[in-house]
Parts: sequence; C-alpha cells; structure tokens
Amino acid sequence: MIKLLLADDHHIVRSALAALLSLEPDLTVVAEVDRGDEVLAAARTARPDVAVLDVDMPGMDGLAAAAALREELPGVATLILTGHGKPGHLRRALAANVRGFLLKTAPPDELAAGIRKVAAGERVLDPKLALTAWDLADNPLTPRETDVLRLAAEGAEAPEIAERLHLSAGTVRNYLTAVVTKLNARNRTDAARIAQEAGWL
Repeated sequence: MIKLLLADDHHIVRSALAALLSLEPDLTVVAEVDRGDEVLAAARTARPDVAVLDVDMPGMDGLAAAAALREELPGVATLILTGHGKPGHLRRALAANVRGFLLKTAPPDELAAGIRKVAAGERVLDPKLALTAWDLADNPLTPRETDVLRLAAEGAEAPEIAERLHLSAGTVRNYLTAVVTKLNARNRTDAARIAQEAGWL
C-alpha cells in the first residue's frame, strides 16, 4: 500500500483527489493539509511514501515544501500537481529533486500511475511541460544583472540598489537598461516578471 499526503489549499480539489485516489486498491491517503507550511509536520507524523503537492499555497509554496521534505525526510517522494506549468516552477521542482510534475488537467488514471512510478523511484513529467522545459532558453543575465533585478523586483530604487550592492546609481541604471533589453521587456517590472516566470530570480 502506497501512503499519500495531499497538500492543496482548495478544499474541493483536495477532497476530490482524496476520494479518487482512495478508489485505487494500492493507494491510501494518510494526511491532508491546506497550507504549504504544514506539509513537513504532517509528513513527520503520517510518514507518507509520496507527497502530492500543489504549487500555490499559503504559508509556503509547494516547491519550498518539497525542498524542506527532501532535506528532512528524503524517503518521502514528491509529486507536484499544478494548474499551470510555468517554466520557473519546473526549474525549481527539478532543483528540489521533485520526482513528478503533472498538471491538474491530467486524467485520474494518469495521476495514479504517476504516483506509483514516483513511489518506485522513477521520474514523471507531463509531456507538455517537458516540451516547455526543452524550449527554455538559458538565462541571458549575468550574476550582477540578476542581483540588480532581484532588488528592483523587491521595490528598491536605483540609489538603494547602488548602496546595497556598492555600485554607483548610474551603473545600476545601466544594468537595468541592459536587463530590460536582454529580456525584451517593456520596463523593469516586466523584466522582473519575465525573469521570475523563467526561474532566473
């Protein structure tokens, strides 16, 4: 019997998942949570074989929860189940050693099969997401441009960024101009959005 932990902040979705998966003869749901920051505590108590995690949850997102699980309970395999497969999410999932990444639009039998594969130590990736990952360009930003854009994304203005990174305000503005150009963005806010979605920030 494969023991499952389900984490999704939408009660209806989580309940439907639990009901569907419980119909499978070899799967049993041993814990359910609606917040990412509750995943680790629930896993410590329930000792699931597989944690099925949504990405967007309050407290902590599913990818951060997956990384925390890997750190403390490496025997728990993780499968991300998300409504949108953003490239940045996929990059973070791979970095967190997530074994599965499926869209919520996957048929129930595909999800059950994915859980079994993940429990057996295999990797599962939605084919559409695999194509997205394959098509992703490498990060065109230098480490310094990334530092500048990260601070700008947090709302810092050029003088503050300059002070924090020990640069001149003019140099910071030059970096931001280069970033906007490289990412073909409308402005620095748009550049930050593009970089975050691609997993570069």
